Amino acid sequence: MNTFIATFLVMVSLVGLMAIGYIVKRKTISGSCGGLGAVGVDKACDCPEPCDRRKKRMADEARRQKLMEQQRIL
Repeated sequence: MNTFIATFLVMVSLVGLMAIGYIVKRKTISGSCGGLGAVGVDKACDCPEPCDRRKKRMADEARRQKLMEQQRIL
């Protein structure tokens, strides 16, 4: 039982440390391969004109990014 508790505490502390690192860096989580950008694809869909839902999502993302840049201390 002691081994289980010790293992559980180690895993919880590792997850906590990763969460703190994510919060401090404010960097999006990304894969190691570079995703679609590595193969020259700019967006996930091949639609010439994005749908309204995607346009709204892109506008929200741009607004959120602008706010994040304004709130940076460094």
